[in-house]
Formats: sequence, structure tokens, C-alpha cells
Amino acid sequence: MQVTIIISYYKALTNLKLILKALNFQSNNSFEVIISEDDQNEETVSFLTNNKSQYDFPIEHIFQKEDAGFRKNAMLNRAIIKAKNDLLVFIDGDCIPNEHFVKEYIKNSEKAKILTGRRVMLGESTSKSLINSFSLDKLNLLSLIFSDTKKVKEAIYFPYFKLFYKQRGLCGCNWGILKENLLQVNGFDEDYQNPGVGEDTDIEWRLKQSGFEMKSVKNKAIVFHIYHQRIYSSSAVKINYDIFQERKKANAIRCSNGIEKAIKQI
Repeated sequence: MQVTIIISYYKALTNLKLILKALNFQSNNSFEVIISEDDQNEETVSFLTNNKSQYDFPIEHIFQKEDAGFRKNAMLNRAIIKAKNDLLVFIDGDCIPNEHFVKEYIKNSEKAKILTGRRVMLGESTSKSLINSFSLDKLNLLSLIFSDTKKVKEAIYFPYFKLFYKQRGLCGCNWGILKENLLQVNGFDEDYQNPGVGEDTDIEWRLKQSGFEMKSVKNKAIVFHIYHQRIYSSSAVKINYDIFQERKKANAIRCSNGIEKAIKQI
């Protein structure tokens, strides 16, 4: 099985370079990368145009013609359409994968499962050091224990047998599913045009309502989240929350403003 890794990206080129560097050292290289940019940043376009050939995997870069606001779901749908492989894995542009990331997603993939991992929360100091050095050497358990990193337990790589965890929700920065399964619910709902709720809560709910079950790849497919400040507008989050409640009330499992509409617009 081959994988398409879809990176949700917005104006953080150094972070993206670190992610691509980590992907270049994967223990399984059966994958392509699609960078789903919710913007059009000329610096990013220039870097990828000039440097794609230095990586050991194909890279596709899709972007908005202009910054039209938060259109993450729309760009994700475009990425899904472009994806050539059966298994889709979604990460954010601030999350660096461990070396066995692809291998673990392939190994754990199942027909009717939603694969979901967690993230190690790198501290501000650790993140600055990582960016300044452009080295992945400190992304090891011992270094992280003696740093300002949070959720260090998530960095323990333990693939040997099934661990039993309390079921948690889908983590939008580290999850995967077969493309055919995501198409059943018409992909991401593009009515969500603000961060929060609509990015992962909605897709998790619709997939579960369609009969798909969660399967944890915690402590197997690991990502390291680079520190940054989060600024969410409470009013914007409420807009998304209200949309989500309407969808649940209507039992709208298959969204109307999804991939099929995106295909027609291409």
C-alpha cells in the first residue's frame, strides 16, 4: 500500500522545511506529499520550485490564487482529489513526523478504520532551538524529558503489540483514512470557514455515523508539534459550533458542500 501525506500549510516555510526533512528520513518511502496551502506565498512557491528534486518523494503543491480567508477544508478537498494513493494521512504544517510515521500508518491501515495519532507539544524554547539549528537530533525521548516540552509520553515509540487506550477524539494534525472511505461522506464540509470545530470534529462525527471506527496509532505514528501562539476568535468558533449542531440535528452525514462540488470547480 502507498500513502499520500497531505500537509495543511499556511505561511510557515521553516516549519515546512523541517517536515520535509523528516519525511526524507522515513523508514518506508512508499508515499507522495501534497502541500495544501491555504494561501499563495511566493517564498513557498519559489522554494518548492527550486528544491523539490532534493527530496526522495514526489511533492505536489496546491494553493489559493489569493488569500481569501480561512479555506482549509476547501484546500483539503482539492488535495484529496489530487491524491494518487489509497491511504490518506493528514498532518498540519507545524507537526514533524517521526521516522516510522509512514510505516506505522501502512501497517495499521484497515478497511473500516479511522487511524488517529497524537502529538508531542514542543515547548517554546525547544521549538526555537529546533528552528535555529535546523536539526532533528533533539527530537528524542531523553532530550525532550529535560526540556520545556509537554506530553512527552506521546514521544515513546512502542510498536510491538497493541496497547489499550481510552478512546479519544480525532486529532486533525495526525490522522489517516482510506480515500474511498472519505469519499463516502463527500470529504470535508467547506461551509466551515473558521478555525475550530469544523476541521476535525465534523469529519469525525460524519465518519462515525457512517459506521467507521477509530483505531489508535498513539506511540506508533508520532508527530512533534512546533510551538506557536494560538489566537482563536470566540465568535468565529461559535459560528462553526452552530453549523456543527445544525448538521447533527439534520443527521447530515454526507455534506453537500464537499468534494463533488470541488471536482466540478476544477
